[in-house]
Amino acid sequence: MSEPSAPPHRIAVADLSAKAPTPFDLRPDAPDRAAMAERLGIRGIRKLRLAGEIRAEGKTDWRLEAELGATVVQDCVVTLEPVTTRLDVAVTRRFLAEMPVPDADEHGEVQMPEDDTIEPLGAQIDLDAVLEEALALALPLYPRAEGAELGEAVHAAPGVPPLRDADAKPFAGLAALRDTLTGGKDPDHDDEEGSQGGGNGPA
Repeated sequence: MSEPSAPPHRIAVADLSAKAPTPFDLRPDAPDRAAMAERLGIRGIRKLRLAGEIRAEGKTDWRLEAELGATVVQDCVVTLEPVTTRLDVAVTRRFLAEMPVPDADEHGEVQMPEDDTIEPLGAQIDLDAVLEEALALALPLYPRAEGAELGEAVHAAPGVPPLRDADAKPFAGLAALRDTLTGGKDPDHDDEEGSQGGGNGPA
């Protein structure tokens, strides 16, 4: 039987030093990486590491700065073949004892703060959660295998025949058919000339 995975990495805020940074270095093992890949809906995670430190920011807040390194495998959006991507991303989180109060606009709707690095400070800082969230945000949205190209787009609502690119240009097809039948002449123009000629001929 395989050994159980290590418990989540959580750091008690009470154990942090206000005078010196607290370093950390997370390197999830194979079972943890496999479980994370399943949660994120990707093929696999070959390598994964989050290394950095947590230091005091002011009297009550804390700042986490780290580097995320990962090698992930996803499905190509075109061919579904495996696509391997190397990720190296800087990660910043600010844990605040008091979160800023969101402003309300003239209609009374609450405006969320634009700073997506801030989080409410609890009794613990969950490094596993920080790692997984940072990886999820860094994943390529449309991984594509080398040489793979998107084909013709086909769009349709359920129960409706799909509309292809050629179907979106009916007038071009009608014009080509008209030219074939009339030998390239404009039938409307010919009718105009015929009616003018009849009007000028003998009564």
